[in-house]
Amino acid sequence: MPEDEQDIPKHEVEMSFLDHLEALRWHLIRSVIAIFALAILAFLNRSFIFDTVLLAAKNPDFMTYRLMCAISDRICIEELPFNLINISMSGQFTNHIFVSAAAGFIVAFPYVFWEIWRFIKPALYAGESKHTKGVVFFSSLLFLSGVLFGYYIIAPMAVNFLGSYQVSKEVANQINLGSYITTVATIPLACGLVFELPIVTFFLTKVGLVNPSLMRTYRKHALVMVLILAAIITPPDVISQILVAMPLLLLYEVSIGISRMVVNKQAKEE
Repeated sequence: MPEDEQDIPKHEVEMSFLDHLEALRWHLIRSVIAIFALAILAFLNRSFIFDTVLLAAKNPDFMTYRLMCAISDRICIEELPFNLINISMSGQFTNHIFVSAAAGFIVAFPYVFWEIWRFIKPALYAGESKHTKGVVFFSSLLFLSGVLFGYYIIAPMAVNFLGSYQVSKEVANQINLGSYITTVATIPLACGLVFELPIVTFFLTKVGLVNPSLMRTYRKHALVMVLILAAIITPPDVISQILVAMPLLLLYEVSIGISRMVVNKQAKEE
């Protein structure tokens, strides 16, 4: 194949703009069907989703709390002094639907990303496509790591701090179910998306919107934001803050390395 033909994106001539929209529509439809099917499965397994997964973080026997007690008595959590209540007629049903949808998206994420990647990949040049092998696997791995990090580290810290915080001993904590679910269900989901930073950095660097110099310039800003986040959601001790901050800082440094690798490779090709 001539060299100039290798630089032409696949299917650029074969498909019109409307054809691309139609292809994207079907990729999205299949993704929504997968999320919906898994959401129904989660809805039917209410006891496991709520009792075993979501409500576990309010139990002192939760694995994270036991690990903290094993590390040091100073950060040991033996009691979570709050009760969950529901103050809305449709509150429990609404939260059940919300949790099922979130669970469906989390479980279906590898397939959803695969569908999106199937739409994007034909637009890449032949030389670019070969450098993106394994992107679905690594993206899914990062997302799963973020979800587990959020569920086992950040969510328990947030539940412990916010659930036990009192402005006065005269004010007892009666936490609304919706507030608790929002914290425990959305934090792992948000962390999963945040852990996609290396993948996002890779593509932003490829299109020239990000470079390692820019990310190094804002490294101090990122450090401050991470430390502030860690201080807010963890108990007031250094060990807990480090446990939360270190993976996020490492993720940022990995993203800088990925950006530098992409820039160096583009420079060699040019």
